[in-house]
Amino acid sequence: MSVSLCLGTRGSDLALWQARHVAAMLETQLGIASSIEIIKTRGDRIQNVAFSKMEGKGFFTKELQEALLDGRVDLVVHSLKDLPTEEPVGLEVVAISERTNSADLLLARGGIIDRTPENPMGLPGGAILGTSSLRRAAQTLALCPEIEVKALRGNVPTRIGKLRNGGYDAILLAAAGVGRLELDLTGLDVVELRPEVMLPAPGQGALAIETRADDELTRPLKQLHDATVADHVNAERRLLELLGGGCHLPLGCLAESAAGGIRLQAVLGKIDEAVTNATVTRVGAVSPEPTLAADACFEALRLAGAVTDP
Repeated sequence: MSVSLCLGTRGSDLALWQARHVAAMLETQLGIASSIEIIKTRGDRIQNVAFSKMEGKGFFTKELQEALLDGRVDLVVHSLKDLPTEEPVGLEVVAISERTNSADLLLARGGIIDRTPENPMGLPGGAILGTSSLRRAAQTLALCPEIEVKALRGNVPTRIGKLRNGGYDAILLAAAGVGRLELDLTGLDVVELRPEVMLPAPGQGALAIETRADDELTRPLKQLHDATVADHVNAERRLLELLGGGCHLPLGCLAESAAGGIRLQAVLGKIDEAVTNATVTRVGAVSPEPTLAADACFEALRLAGAVTDP
């Protein structure tokens, strides 16, 4: 008997790309047909408030998880960076399928970027930078204290449109989203930021497939799991969990394979409420296990005074 699964997703261009990509993997690799159900989340509905001003967690995931639990869909696809570390009872991440470019992109009006060793982002004083991410704001302000940070919401094409329309001098976006959508960046300065300049969000660039726990129907999806990618993002998400954070925490981190196991780099920002001044603390560790790497970075942040003892 043939199997057909219902896949839940947000309705943004990027979310639909990710859903269709996973649907194609189900078909070509597992021989499983699927349909797509669009579900609107709180993060989609509220577009006039910066993330840092929104209370709670799971802005882009809660409604998808509810649809799983009540049986409306059989699986959902998340950008892993949006998924809180606390998994609801009855659900599981059955596969972390892949990770593309984890870096952030700096997009700017053509000709304004002038990168130097002293100013690796190249933003001029007084430039208006668009982002609603405290992580991006903290790291940028620490390098370019004379810029102005202005809240930026909307899907990826909308954000680029706001830059082109003159609302901002520059914006920051995940390279993965821009690349997956193959967006036209003609006329813009485009700078891929290296980890020593800007560390990404935990799990950035990775896709997570979530299902009901122990669901026989979706058990074959475990074959899409990439164990190496999972080790890397598990280290990053373990550090996020240790810090008790969610979308509001100005944490950047990146795990990579290294001699001796996993190398985890992390940066934790401290930023004022007005998003005008910031400092950052950078640490790193190499350990044979993801959990140990995260624990070592947490301890390094604590010893540096970036984490307050309970």
